[in-house]
Amino acid sequence: MTVNMVERGALERVIAVINGKGGVLKTTLTANVAGLLATSGYRILVVDLDPQGNLAEDLGYTDDSRDDKGRSLAQALMFGGGAAPVVGVRPNLDVLVGGSVLDQATAGLSSRANKDPDGAKLALAQLLVPLAGDYDMILIDCPPGDETLQTAAVAAARWALVPVKTDKSSRKGLGAVAARLDAVLAINPTLDLLGVVLTAVGSGATAVQREAREQIAALFNSDHDVVFTATVRHSEATAQATRERGLLVHELDEQVRKGPKWYEIRRGDAKAQAQAPRSASSVADDLQAVAQEIVFRMSAAEALEVTA
Repeated sequence: MTVNMVERGALERVIAVINGKGGVLKTTLTANVAGLLATSGYRILVVDLDPQGNLAEDLGYTDDSRDDKGRSLAQALMFGGGAAPVVGVRPNLDVLVGGSVLDQATAGLSSRANKDPDGAKLALAQLLVPLAGDYDMILIDCPPGDETLQTAAVAAARWALVPVKTDKSSRKGLGAVAARLDAVLAINPTLDLLGVVLTAVGSGATAVQREAREQIAALFNSDHDVVFTATVRHSEATAQATRERGLLVHELDEQVRKGPKWYEIRRGDAKAQAQAPRSASSVADDLQAVAQEIVFRMSAAEALEVTA
């Protein structure tokens, strides 16, 4: 398989959300940005390429009839042919479901790479080309530690989006990300870094955030624009509440806003709802800002390509 066998024009709005380290809100960012864009009218496909399958918890389909644990996606990656997305997980939002069966895809693609290395790397790209025309944007939730599936993701993507915490330990994963991007440029020459998003940011941690921005920019040999202006604050309570209920953060916030008032409950006109954390509204605003910046950065890059 050669680079020319992949129709890159169909994959111009594919984003791989990637980091070499777990616990950086990668899946949370993927699910919530996808949901917000879908709410705004964009037709979105999310590819859950993580064998952990945590996206199912964020979108609320864990262990129901839609959750095949990645079987359909794994078979398509290993043997070719189409993969059918689960349609209507949210309005305008479809999902190629992931999960534990993707471990089989890792083994299968690793074996294939011995005879056809480019073919193994481009398996996901080939799978997405016939689907891409149905969507305005495709987001890939990458596994944190699976080199084979990570490589397939960035080989399919036009853009890489990297969530990272501000602490030094979390930033160590960025070196592996940079190496992964460089490794596929021969077969995916259009791949570029959309940016780095600082996540789990502490309130008032201005100096820590400034240092992180400087060091990340230096790592990617770029200026400060490599790091998104928008950040996502830390809120364990919001993260726990959304996954327990299968809601996205903006949905949880909306549920609270539309819920009964305290005085309606007190006089018996309404029933009390499970209490939601106060931070949900602020985190929802953060995620909205990230989604808007993604669209702005992509649109700006596309405009430059047109005028070039």
